[in-house]
Amino acid sequence: MVGGPWEPVIGLECHVELNTRTKMFCSCPNRFGAEPNTDTCPVCLGHPGSLPVPNREAIARIILIGLALGSTIAARSIFHRKHYFYPDMPKNFQISQYDLPICVGGALEIDLPDGSAKRVGITRVHMEEDTGKTTHASASGRIHDAAHALVDYNRAGVPLVECVSEPDLRSPEEAGAYLRELRALLGALGVSDVRMEEGSLRCDANVSVRPVGSDELGTKIEIKNLNSVRSLERALAYEIDRQTRALEAGEVLVQETRHWDEDAGRTTVMRSKEEAFDYRYFPEPDIPPIEPDPAWIEELRARLPELPRARRDRYVREHGLRPEVARVLVADPGASDLFERTVALGAPPERAANWITQDLAALRKAGEGRVGPEHLAELIAMLDRGEITGASAKVALEEAFATGDPVPVIVERRGLAALADADALAEAVRAAIDAHPDAVERFRAGNEGVLGFLVGQVMRATGGTADPRRVADLLRERLG
Repeated sequence: MVGGPWEPVIGLECHVELNTRTKMFCSCPNRFGAEPNTDTCPVCLGHPGSLPVPNREAIARIILIGLALGSTIAARSIFHRKHYFYPDMPKNFQISQYDLPICVGGALEIDLPDGSAKRVGITRVHMEEDTGKTTHASASGRIHDAAHALVDYNRAGVPLVECVSEPDLRSPEEAGAYLRELRALLGALGVSDVRMEEGSLRCDANVSVRPVGSDELGTKIEIKNLNSVRSLERALAYEIDRQTRALEAGEVLVQETRHWDEDAGRTTVMRSKEEAFDYRYFPEPDIPPIEPDPAWIEELRARLPELPRARRDRYVREHGLRPEVARVLVADPGASDLFERTVALGAPPERAANWITQDLAALRKAGEGRVGPEHLAELIAMLDRGEITGASAKVALEEAFATGDPVPVIVERRGLAALADADALAEAVRAAIDAHPDAVERFRAGNEGVLGFLVGQVMRATGGTADPRRVADLLRERLG
């Protein structure tokens, strides 16, 4: 851990793949998971004589991001060629932006672990194209161990937005909060699927340490290609500790780029850090300046949805949700939309939120299902009317998720209706008491916890169709 008179200074560069239908400068499909090298053409492969044409929808989406962050939308911006020579760059340069980006300035307000808020400045938001993907044939996936490499150019040319923060973050936890908030904002805008596990949101972290109270920045170290909030926080914690130990030992740090090894839990040197002149930037001669019409910008501003922070506050204020529940809901645009529509059908907000963030969220981890707001609203209503039990409701939800069938149909088909036969319930309670005399004796001796065990036995015998509260009451009555 960081100790003594040192403080970290952190800035993040977040790369966002836009979910446009086609790539940035050509008409190739923009999709994840296609067969390698099938979504390519002369433009994205950089063949001589091919000419790039900017994707208007991609430009619209970066302007939306800038507007949501409070950035200034430049009246004139230009693309540059950024030169570097890697096999995943078929042109041997990347079309990017340099000193005249589309979006300048702005800020993102984040919630900190102690409940306070912090404003993190945005330096710039600029547009570029993604690279291809190189897979190194080695156990570590690193180039120095590989016997050969495989290159997939499907990703080359996918529209990529880079959002660069000011060095305003002071801990791994603050950096994690920033990345979560940015991911929620991008998801709410609908400009990207922000699936970090698929690489559509990636993060580079710049970190240095300095004496507390100093205004001077320390030697900046860049950690590349972090693909989860957990990895970001772990990598920063390790690197802050490494730099602090080095400085306290009198070592001199050098500016460099490092790789985060998730399995080993440490960073390793990749290369010395490049400077802008290393890329030999010059204006892209085949693309004219981007000069968005002010009226178009205002049309895009009108498209801005309710942003995550405002939506979370509204859920707490209007629906009485706990802040942590509101945060989980809003972090997933699909869950938030489902919540809104379920409540509109009359479901109590807190009950709807709990089903969406707990049972349904667990099901959605395995893939998208067929549950809509009408399923949840009916499920909750049937619970409130006593027509099904909580256990039966979980079974009905699982089947509705898989089939999309109405909840009442599933309840009837599977025999999930709550047990209404008083004699049958009384018999199940008597059988549980007779089958577990030791538990009965412990309960009568004052062990209240045993009651839950006996309730469970009755619920199992009735296939989850008995009301557990009624079962508990009957057990207490029978056991005196």
